Amino acid sequence: MKNPENKILVTGAAGFIGFHLVKSLLKNNYQVVGLDNINDYYDVSLKYARLSETGINTDFSSQGSTSNSNQKREIPYNTLIQSKKQPSYSFIRMHLEDREQLNKLFEEEKFTTVCHLAAQAGVRYSIKNPFAYIQSNINGYVNILEACRHNHIGHLIYASSSSVYGNSSDMPLRITHNVDHPISLYAATKKSNELMAFTYSHLYNLPTTGLRFFTVYGPWGRPDMAYYIFTKNIIEGKPIKIFNKGHMHRDFTYIDDIVEGMNKIIETPQVKKQTVPYKLYNIGNSSPVLLLDFIHEIEEVLGKKAIKEFLPMQPGDVVNTKADVNDLIKDFGYKPATTIKAGISRFVNWYTGYYK
Repeated sequence: MKNPENKILVTGAAGFIGFHLVKSLLKNNYQVVGLDNINDYYDVSLKYARLSETGINTDFSSQGSTSNSNQKREIPYNTLIQSKKQPSYSFIRMHLEDREQLNKLFEEEKFTTVCHLAAQAGVRYSIKNPFAYIQSNINGYVNILEACRHNHIGHLIYASSSSVYGNSSDMPLRITHNVDHPISLYAATKKSNELMAFTYSHLYNLPTTGLRFFTVYGPWGRPDMAYYIFTKNIIEGKPIKIFNKGHMHRDFTYIDDIVEGMNKIIETPQVKKQTVPYKLYNIGNSSPVLLLDFIHEIEEVLGKKAIKEFLPMQPGDVVNTKADVNDLIKDFGYKPATTIKAGISRFVNWYTGYYK
């Protein structure tokens, strides 16, 4: 069905979205290389579990070692590991900031498409640790652009974010809206990524497609995300922190919908029809949900009430989001449609199974 000669690099392959995209691409018979530095921004064991799901050996215990035999060594850097389950998948642990190793990987593997999802994530963490965002989201990103340019990559697809819209009250949020006022450093780095992509598309005719994701949730998600923390704390009988006293609407988008949108963009990229091969798309559900209603859905599935602690707005947070996805509909005939009820049910079922 798909072209097996199309070799795709997925950065952030041990992350939430990257993991799901890798699984989908493999199901669609693509050749895939996953890349991740497996940093400790959140629980590393979850990242290793995702890798194990795709057949990557995560047990590098020393043979005949005199040290504790139960202790696992980390996956080594810059070594391509073949999946035990998927002959068309391999994984490499690498820092994007390591320009020499990244260029070597591009030269050897000869990718046709790059899906760049690796980044330092999190709005609030960018206030605490700004340098992590510059290192990964700016320095690492320009290394990706340079590697794509010099290795004649056919299409670079990269993750942007709805956070670039700042605290705009002009709903729905459209690609044509001004995004010159990000209210977190994370958002500023994502806006910078879009600008840098345009420059490379203009100067070097590199086809680039940026995807502004809207609050992605689902199984195997990030433990720092609100829905994950809500579920954990409700189960454990601990209070959940609700900022802005719950007066926030979010365009929650289920992970399968995000991946389906990405698949369509990979299969039939519209960007190459542009004079400057550069495109941006929103990928969101376009049905904002009040935060308190979202929490209610988690309570319903768990059959347990949350202990709510209402707090003021946090720095860097936005009040409302709603995606305009008309460009996605026009170019690909696609619109995310998974309901909150269905999505939360799937997430909670995964969560209770994974954590037993």
